[in-house]
Amino acid sequence: MCGIFGYVANGHTTPEIVIDGLRRLEYRGYDSWGVASLNAGEDVELIRSVGKVSRTTDEDLKVFSRPASLCMGHTRWATHGEPSERNAHPHRSQSGRIFVVHNGIIENHRELRGLLESENYIFRSATDTEVIAHLLDRNLKRTPNFDEALSLTLLELKGAFGLAIMDTMQPDRLFAVRMGSPLVIGVDEDRCLISSDANALAAYTKQMIYLDDGEWAEVTRDGVVTYDFHRAATGKIAEQIEIDVAASELGQFSHYMQKEIYDQPESMRNAIRGRLLRGEATARLAGLDDLGERYQPSRIKILACGTSWHAALVGRYYFEELTRVPTEVEYASEFRYRNAVIEPGTLVIAMSQSGETADTLAGLRESKRLGAVPLGIVNVVGSSIARECGRGVYLHAGPEFGVAATKSFTNQLIILLILAIYFGRQRGMSIRQGLELLNAIEQLPDFAKQTLAVSDQIREISSEFIDARNFLYIGRSMEFPIALEGALKLKEVSYIHAEGLPAAELKHGPIALITPEMPTVVIATQSFILDKVASNVQEIKARGGRIIAIVSDENRMFDSLADHLIRVPMAHDFVSPILATIPTQLLAYHLAVLRGCDVDQPRNLAKSVTVE
Repeated sequence: MCGIFGYVANGHTTPEIVIDGLRRLEYRGYDSWGVASLNAGEDVELIRSVGKVSRTTDEDLKVFSRPASLCMGHTRWATHGEPSERNAHPHRSQSGRIFVVHNGIIENHRELRGLLESENYIFRSATDTEVIAHLLDRNLKRTPNFDEALSLTLLELKGAFGLAIMDTMQPDRLFAVRMGSPLVIGVDEDRCLISSDANALAAYTKQMIYLDDGEWAEVTRDGVVTYDFHRAATGKIAEQIEIDVAASELGQFSHYMQKEIYDQPESMRNAIRGRLLRGEATARLAGLDDLGERYQPSRIKILACGTSWHAALVGRYYFEELTRVPTEVEYASEFRYRNAVIEPGTLVIAMSQSGETADTLAGLRESKRLGAVPLGIVNVVGSSIARECGRGVYLHAGPEFGVAATKSFTNQLIILLILAIYFGRQRGMSIRQGLELLNAIEQLPDFAKQTLAVSDQIREISSEFIDARNFLYIGRSMEFPIALEGALKLKEVSYIHAEGLPAAELKHGPIALITPEMPTVVIATQSFILDKVASNVQEIKARGGRIIAIVSDENRMFDSLADHLIRVPMAHDFVSPILATIPTQLLAYHLAVLRGCDVDQPRNLAKSVTVE
């Protein structure tokens, strides 16, 4: 959730490099930030502030008056303690020797705080992070060996933590620690960098070391040495990671969310490329090779949160319809806290854009403990879920900087459909049906490009609803999860309350909410269910509700029912919900912009949720 960036150079470095790194991490969401710079004289210069790094001025940076041997910074998303200068990172030990930045949550911080306070340590913040600085300081009094003191400290901590640690007695090195929160080290000829996100390192180097849980690294300008928490060397070496730096540029667009909505035709092509085997009417997914061609799951569970959970609900339709394999979708945050039944042969799919979602990762580990066959569907190469599964499918959506997921969601739907075809062809799906679905998938990028042409129309529609305080989104079958996702997008970026419902459930209570002041977005592109959805719309219309209908371009059933019609290309029923997603994204985007909201970094939200 938070962001870490640090830098050790061959010669003197400048805090501006770390400031630039933190700016590259702004998309993750945060409320305060700070930077600590250490010069060869063992003097630390520190700035901490509430608000955005991007608002930093040259005047603000005058605090950094001397050349530095190393520097580290942090963007904070508040968990313990309100956003304030005193709660912003870095935090320092009472002696002033140790400085720490931290992503995650220390679950036993209260006990540790009580212990430290009993030994006369004074806390200056409300955070759990300050405990780490004081605890390391305490252990350095028990042993003069820094490595031993660090190991003792790490073994006392419980929870999730990605750490960068600065010791003023060692002005030529940083220490990086990972336990449940990602940390990556970038290696170059005359410098090393650390970050919580590989995207922030891509502008500097492509040689990267991914720390695993339970590892820490000593990072100097000359290289990196990695250890486990018991001080045994782990021998990690850098690997070449290809990241498209140009993808981080806005170009002609005003916001990342807008750019990423418009990226979808190309991101869809990337998800499809090389994976469709027309000659065999099936799919090729290299990440499943170790399962063997004859592997067939007896049951499927999908673990996910938020937007990924909505994609998983569509995936359930795909799997049960095309493979006839019983499929369940679980909130990952609930799965691990109940006594889940995992039958032999159950395929557990962990789905997350970032690959770092803490609840999904924990649920994955629990399912593996119970004997499940794990499979990851993630967007970020080298992420925790990808590494934990050891097999899976990458989304290939490219970097997604807007907090609200857009192109990663549509790529998730495509990957789930491809996966269902792959298993379906092994379980009796006909060549004819396989080819129909492959054709439908191949048409998606061009259809998505056509769908984007409705943007101006949706902006005009949005202007009519700027003052709306509530929205309903309805759909049936595979379009019910699209309604849920549309409502979530609106909530996330425009701060308008919205609720997604199965259309038939309106009459079971929610129809009492219908008034002219509560617009309803109707998603109706699936041909086999149109008449049923039309009946539900009639019920809304009869009560004075205003209707925004997303329909296929050949559909005339809603012409007299809807106040506003948004048309998308006519497509196969299994892919039309994917196209219908794009207008819901544009509606959320335009309403948010017209209302003056920060669409890329909505309040209180973070891109990667790495804490429970």
